[in-house]
Amino acid sequence: MPVLSEIARVAGETLDLPEVFHRIATAAGRVLTFDAMTVTLTDEGDGLALYSIGGAEISDEARRAYARMVPRTEYSTGLWEILIKGGVIDDVATACDPTFPRDRRLLDSGVRAMLRAPLHAGARTIGNLSLLSLKPRAFCGDDLALLTPIADVVAMAVAHARLAADEKARRRKYESLQALSPALAKALDVRDVFERISEIARPVVPHDRMALGLLTEDRAAVRVYAVSGGDFPDVAEPIRLTRAEQARENWATEIVRDVSAEIDKDSDRCRHLSADGVRSLLRVPIFFEGHWQFAGGLLFLSRKPNTYSEDDVPFAQHVADQVALALSHERLAGEARRAAEARAEAESLERRVAALSEELASRAGFGRIVGTSKCWRDVLVQAAKVAPTETTVLLTGESGTGKEVVARAIHRSSARAAGAFIALNCAALPDQLLESELFGYEKGAFTGATAAKAGRIEQAAGGTLFLDEAGEMSPAVQAKLLRVLEEREFQRLGGTKVLRTDARIVAATNRDLARAIEKGEFREDLFYRLSVFGIHLPPLRERPEDILPLTEMFLAELGPAVGRSVPGVSREAKDLLLSYPWPGNVRELRNALERAAILSDGGLITAADLPIGVTRQDPPATRSAPRAAAAGTASTNPFLPPAGVDLESLERDYVKEALRKARFNKSRAAKLLGLTRAQLYSRIEKYGLEREGGPGGD
Repeated sequence: MPVLSEIARVAGETLDLPEVFHRIATAAGRVLTFDAMTVTLTDEGDGLALYSIGGAEISDEARRAYARMVPRTEYSTGLWEILIKGGVIDDVATACDPTFPRDRRLLDSGVRAMLRAPLHAGARTIGNLSLLSLKPRAFCGDDLALLTPIADVVAMAVAHARLAADEKARRRKYESLQALSPALAKALDVRDVFERISEIARPVVPHDRMALGLLTEDRAAVRVYAVSGGDFPDVAEPIRLTRAEQARENWATEIVRDVSAEIDKDSDRCRHLSADGVRSLLRVPIFFEGHWQFAGGLLFLSRKPNTYSEDDVPFAQHVADQVALALSHERLAGEARRAAEARAEAESLERRVAALSEELASRAGFGRIVGTSKCWRDVLVQAAKVAPTETTVLLTGESGTGKEVVARAIHRSSARAAGAFIALNCAALPDQLLESELFGYEKGAFTGATAAKAGRIEQAAGGTLFLDEAGEMSPAVQAKLLRVLEEREFQRLGGTKVLRTDARIVAATNRDLARAIEKGEFREDLFYRLSVFGIHLPPLRERPEDILPLTEMFLAELGPAVGRSVPGVSREAKDLLLSYPWPGNVRELRNALERAAILSDGGLITAADLPIGVTRQDPPATRSAPRAAAAGTASTNPFLPPAGVDLESLERDYVKEALRKARFNKSRAAKLLGLTRAQLYSRIEKYGLEREGGPGGD
């Protein structure tokens, strides 16, 4: 049919529906007799959408009346039913009720007969193509057969126009979302611009509130990271998900048309949404970290039901992808910042360790201690970490391990370096004298107190007070020291004035304070106050790789002291130094080398120059043990018998031997062992040697 070809050509030339309908009406008028043509769509709401009207016999007022959506309520039931039914309508006036607006307008227009052919989009009817006549019974079945193919072309034109309109609207929406990138690019924290993101997205995906929720590590709850739209009920704790919510295969994308009907009323989610009046929501996933792992969701929340459909998902996902990109940048920036901070902290710590090592290496005499063993480096790291703080430190370890050296290094690496470092050996003084030395005294406090004197605590103001052998303090002194640590205040002996101190306390002990607490010899509360930061110094036998470096350093120092340089140590002597357990630790090593340097007469130190305790084939603790050779076994180390070494027995025998040689003169015996008198007393008590006493004295 030539007319149908013309109509098809018209439909393909333009997407302007009013123009298409007008030209189709003109072409159709050559094969059908009618006064007007209309196109009504029924799938755009509860009513009829009158898209266009063509023909010359219809008034302009009637045309304007057609150019809008007409709700179902403006039609009478009779007129609505015949319009929906379609086909040939001989006299429409018989079904009109003038009390209804649409019926009255139709009567006023003079339209009597109609011919309505359905418009199909696939299997769905989307509306009707209608011919109108001012005469009743103007159409017949043959006219419907002619109109039906024209209706198919009109349906195709409507579909194409809709697609074009949808695409245009889609482009417009995406263009409006382009403002997201610059808004997010300016922010280091998504939360700072979240309100702006919501404003940009609202015309595209309507919402009353937008929220960003991130899954917790166990993926069992959602933490509200950001929210827009003014005040929002506080969500300090993560919103727990039900098991059903966690098990959803497509949990990431969700459309809820009615919260009260679709979400478990007993769930955390429903409670929070209902508290804010949310009726419907759309959630799209947030992916980041480069491996497309679901991390959370961007939610669009509305206080109206049925706000969202599948058509909204692509635009919402576009917003979510932009937010995810910003979150990834934010996270990378945070990781870079934390990495930089960690590097800076590591560099600072390394500088402090180097400063401590330099401090230890720069000290003269016994104070100069070197070492590269891991356990010694661990001590330096811990000391470097605590040095810049005001924390109380407790140094533990055997005698001679270098506790005072570490204490001085902590002081010199702290903000108190310009202040005084005051050391007090708590085991070297009787209780009353220790108390007066520590706290000071007023004039007349005791016999001989002819003038007031500041104690060590006062002298250490702005600096560090080092309490060596703190485990030897009497209960009375312990109680007063506890008050200093808790209240930062004290009184001099014989005084009534309360004084305050800001001295930092570093304490040291070689005692097992846990055992002393069990025996009631040391206050538990004082222990916890002193040991806020504990550092254990390893004995020399646990850091054998440091023995030879220490030996070289000590020999370099001892040259001027003995009046001659010492060229070094023979291989045999080195083997002896490395195999000896050094119960007196670094102090004993230095004393042994000083003696050997004197005996070597300026030559290499040999095994014969070392003290008898170092060179003895059978240490005192193992004299009763058969020699390895006598047992018929070979040994590469003559000083470590197969049965092993009992270090406590070894130490007991050394103390006993020193007392015998010194005729029980405690001062001389302590000097032979490289110990203080207090240290010697503690070992005499420990091993019960006072019961084996003899002539002699202090």
